[in-house]
Amino acid sequence: MNAPTSARGARTAVIAGLGASLPPRELTNAQIIDRGALDTSDEWITRRTGIRRRRLAGPGISTGDLATAAARAATEAAGPAAGPPDLLVLATTTPDRPCPATAPEVAHRLGLGPVPAFDLSAVCSGFLYALATAGALVRSGTCRAPLVVAAEKYSAIIDPFDRDTAPLFGDGAAAVLLRAGNSTEPGALLATDWGSDGSGSDLIAVAAGGSRLPAAAGPDRADRYFRMQGRPVYAQAVRHMTASAAAVLAATGWPPDEVRAFVGHQANQRILDAVADRLGIAAQHRFGNLREVGNTAGASVPLALADAVARGVCPPGAPTLLSAFGGGLTWASVTLRWPDAPVRTAVPEPRALARAHQEVSIP
Repeated sequence: MNAPTSARGARTAVIAGLGASLPPRELTNAQIIDRGALDTSDEWITRRTGIRRRRLAGPGISTGDLATAAARAATEAAGPAAGPPDLLVLATTTPDRPCPATAPEVAHRLGLGPVPAFDLSAVCSGFLYALATAGALVRSGTCRAPLVVAAEKYSAIIDPFDRDTAPLFGDGAAAVLLRAGNSTEPGALLATDWGSDGSGSDLIAVAAGGSRLPAAAGPDRADRYFRMQGRPVYAQAVRHMTASAAAVLAATGWPPDEVRAFVGHQANQRILDAVADRLGIAAQHRFGNLREVGNTAGASVPLALADAVARGVCPPGAPTLLSAFGGGLTWASVTLRWPDAPVRTAVPEPRALARAHQEVSIP
């Protein structure tokens, strides 16, 4: 059952800085077709998904590398006024290792000292789950400046011969540094709606690699790849994102026609348009970067938000709606005021190279 929560009091979390990191390697639809691995066409991929190209991290770049670059960029963008991060939450489906979590090492590479750091797994809803968690901790007074990061290297779990997934996914990371502030400020988080339905857990899954089916014992190599049942996922995504978005708008007290910025999970342009159409959000208020970076799973919402903020598409304080749907099944929506915060981008640096440099702690 959905559980909308509102943060309309004087104290709430406010976005102080945004960071993004995309690997330099670009793979176009034409290049996917030229590899000869898929029976498809540029026209089919574009018409069905809206994607023309995506970024891929090579073997030397991990999820942790992407996360570190994005987190550092967000912290530097926010500057010293936000204060040093006192918590790091990393939303990811593709951690560097099954154990331990990737977040503590990212915090160490940033020079944050012994701050709490943990991974959060909610697949494509991960960033909004992490944002809701960190926002609640700010409102409770537990944290002052949490760093929320979403990073994915889906190229590590995608079957290059799977027509249903190989054209869709890309790699990337984005982050926001939050600070305590007032709900009337630009960038203020206002309300959250989130939920799950485990009865659909097999619709989006990697079968092997956990305790139920260890990777070494997997009877089929395909079990180690990400699989998605496209048609039922489409229907579930549209239904749950629409309902969740409507619930969070009601909790905030905004009718849909007041929304001036809608940023949804960048999975498929048809899903995004179907949700916005059902809500009644005009086309000029829908923002994303799916065409250029593909589906970056949990990182897609903050990457699209950072891109739109950097382009100045909305005035600070404008009513903003974020919504996502992912494996689990999970979904989440957040309302906020459009940020008036700087954005920085960074190229991911492989861990081995990073260790060769003297890292400076973030003040």
